[in-house]
Amino acid sequence: MLVKPSIRQFSSCLQIMRRIAPDELKSKTKSTSSQHWLSRQLSDPYVEKAKLMNYRCRSAFKLIEIDDKFKILHPGHTVVDCGASPGSWTQVAVKRVNSDGMKTDLCKGTVLAIDRQQIYPIEGATIFGNMDFTALESQKKIVGFLNGKKADVIVSDMASNATGVRSLDNENIIKLCYIVLRFAVQTSKKDASLLMKLWQCGETKQLENDIARFYNNVKIVKPNSSRSDSTEIFLLGRNFKGLKNN
Repeated sequence: MLVKPSIRQFSSCLQIMRRIAPDELKSKTKSTSSQHWLSRQLSDPYVEKAKLMNYRCRSAFKLIEIDDKFKILHPGHTVVDCGASPGSWTQVAVKRVNSDGMKTDLCKGTVLAIDRQQIYPIEGATIFGNMDFTALESQKKIVGFLNGKKADVIVSDMASNATGVRSLDNENIIKLCYIVLRFAVQTSKKDASLLMKLWQCGETKQLENDIARFYNNVKIVKPNSSRSDSTEIFLLGRNFKGLKNN
């Protein structure tokens, strides 16, 4: 007689546990992920260095390393920074092309920064915040602002929101790269440079080959400041061949 009630109670407990367990597991997974991120941030020398040098994000050092080695940014250059938020690449570009006019003995450049998110103002840069670069209308606004001027450098640190499905994430960032490439080909002057972020994947070689159709020098770059456990790489195209209608 006592067995049946206890079985019913045990069954009820199992049902309750089934409802609670997924939420607890999700909470624990999220907590573990947050702890891993925090631990990595605290042990990352580039995070502290970015704070000391007043850069908005550690990614500034990726562009610094690449430019120190390949010299793609020069005073007087016109730069378009695609997917610029929070603005660390824009900060670097402003100083390198002297768009803030701080060095009066050098040519003054132009830096345009665009992102779907809001970008807080950066002296020396023209900001297109809350604007989707992939939209044709947004690209037309950039071209309109340039008013006939061609870009010397197009940079993109863009990446779509991660889905957790590697094949889909790779496909999404490759699509972004081709959008940037098409824009660069249409708006760059001869001998211009193009720098784009992507994930190392099966489509990398094809993208590299397609960039080589328009740029004389194409190289895969992995700066030291790019985390070693990341599949992040950068494709650098230099010496744009130009188009007949340029």
